[in-house]
Amino acid sequence: MPFEVPESWEWVKLGYLCDYGKNEKASPSLINENAWILDLEDIEKDTGKLLKRVHKSEKETKSIRNTFKKGDVLYSKLRTYLNKVLVADFEGYCTTEILPLDFNGFVVPEFARHVLMSNYFLEYTAECCYGVKMPRLGTYDGENALFPLPPIEEQKRIVRIIDSVNEIIDEIEESALSLEQYITQTKSKVLDLAIRGKLVPQNPDDEPASVLLEQVMKGQKVQQNTADKFPYPFEIPKSWEWCKLGEIGDWQSGSTPSRAKKEYYNGDINWLKTGDLTDDYIYNISEKITQKALLETSVKLNPIGSVLIAMYGATIGKVGILTQPATTNQACCACSNFRGINNLYLFYLLIAYRNYFIQLGEGGAQPNISKEKIISTDIPLPPLAEQLRIVEKIEEIFKMLDKMQVNLQANT
Repeated sequence: MPFEVPESWEWVKLGYLCDYGKNEKASPSLINENAWILDLEDIEKDTGKLLKRVHKSEKETKSIRNTFKKGDVLYSKLRTYLNKVLVADFEGYCTTEILPLDFNGFVVPEFARHVLMSNYFLEYTAECCYGVKMPRLGTYDGENALFPLPPIEEQKRIVRIIDSVNEIIDEIEESALSLEQYITQTKSKVLDLAIRGKLVPQNPDDEPASVLLEQVMKGQKVQQNTADKFPYPFEIPKSWEWCKLGEIGDWQSGSTPSRAKKEYYNGDINWLKTGDLTDDYIYNISEKITQKALLETSVKLNPIGSVLIAMYGATIGKVGILTQPATTNQACCACSNFRGINNLYLFYLLIAYRNYFIQLGEGGAQPNISKEKIISTDIPLPPLAEQLRIVEKIEEIFKMLDKMQVNLQANT
């Protein structure tokens, strides 16, 4: 096999999937004078769109031409390296160097187009084409070309992802931003949509956040009014609620054990500083303190899964999620014992709120935000099931953007 594919996929000969070379032929004398006739120059390489539609009267009609239907994949078997492939959006006729392929519902036409334009297929045709000046792919080699076939629904998903990536690439090329700046800006837009309830569809079967918040408030020692009624920072869906950060978990800041006491340091307990926060899971914490420091000072041990945010200086708003228990210095605030909120949703929400926290910390010689400012911040709370869908969608998009960035950088 040319390369490994998922278990749910199959390798199938192209000739088994479509009517390769068996499409209906039409004599020029039978072609209606208003019919559309395409040749190789009518296909634009990069987009696969038609540059123009050509009437019979504008072309020589001496040779036999192929007929094609709407939805056929029009594949140029002449000089395949030109990568001229499109999906027909109307019916008509084409010159003999263009081969119409009808996949009979087994393959999504747009997916077939992407396969036929892939590096894999280009390399295959480069080995098989005959002729020097005008190399072409013969019928035998075309029929026997191996085609990677996913399930239909996966084909559709792949097409949607490719289309999304191509749109992003087009926007990057049109903008004055660098690739890194564009990716950062796009991620910021995704998070903004997420916290406004516009990233994933609402499900009417989800338990409303009002029920969730009522359960949260029952556990509070003092009943609170949750978020202030007015003004809300922005509009949210009806099934969401506004609440305070202090209501959805326990927040605590850390401290720095006295440096004068050597017995407080170089132990086996993680002691995190703001420089360890990288907007990601926290795997490596360079500095350690001792059990003696934990017992004799005001440092507090935060459990695995705690969400941390930086409160001081240039790192204000930097966040992280603990993968191991850790204490922190006084510049970090940690949230644990979550109530009605998924810690990953909180993690991404805090990143989306970063500019707000930065503005909140401005005005002093040493910009900072306090734990009190954090816990009094109003946040949008979706139903718990929607929180999970939001996190899944954010990570899917971010993974795609990161992979695209790596691939684009590798090719420049």
